[in-house]
Amino acid sequence: MQLLVSVRSAEEVADALAGGADIIDAKEPARGSLGPVTAAVLRRIAVRVPEPVPLSVALGDLTAPDAVRAAVAAAGAVAPVRTAPVYLKLGFARERSSARVSGLLQSARAAAGGTPIARCLLVAVAYADAEAAGSPPPEDMLRSAIAAGADALLLDTCVKDGRTLLDHAPLARLAALSVAARAAGLLFAVAGSLDLASIERVADLADVVGVRGAACLGGREGRVDAARVGELRRRLAHPRPVRSTSE
Repeated sequence: MQLLVSVRSAEEVADALAGGADIIDAKEPARGSLGPVTAAVLRRIAVRVPEPVPLSVALGDLTAPDAVRAAVAAAGAVAPVRTAPVYLKLGFARERSSARVSGLLQSARAAAGGTPIARCLLVAVAYADAEAAGSPPPEDMLRSAIAAGADALLLDTCVKDGRTLLDHAPLARLAALSVAARAAGLLFAVAGSLDLASIERVADLADVVGVRGAACLGGREGRVDAARVGELRRRLAHPRPVRSTSE
């Protein structure tokens, strides 16, 4: 189980790493669930992330092939060549067609092959609150990800209104998605305003747990705090057993 911590600036990287983050994710929370940072900020973040530590980059919610190709190319141009994986996260809010999502992911896959990134992993982002996001439901997103040759499925929430992932997706649904994604050879990641209690409940169901607000002083718009990250790391290392996936 890996802990992904989203940072909005290079200054937050040190605290995320000191607390035990396994993956550093570049994201601007003021711009939404998958808000991309600027190229300049991404460059500064990437420089601060040690070579052996995986880097993740939120590319935003994209609905046009040209926008997908441009976002992937921009990330590839800024992120240095690394031996550790670089995860590129793409969401598809306001695109309800699973067929078009598959095409957009295929465009991203092709564009990633033209970047200097040595180990580029494509992450398809599904929203548990798909109706609010205007995107396909997670099960359809998984099928699109598999068809397009994505490397991972991230289940997140699009609307940040205080509710957590588990308010939108019960454990039974998460477990089914986890089994299906892993059976297809994809990593399965979860995020979505997860607090300490929620993290303990999902820890055994995912390969990666992503956080922003729970790692910060002052919520997702605050600043990453090493002590908070450390507590999250401890909870993931020793999760409480999940009693039932029918909740």
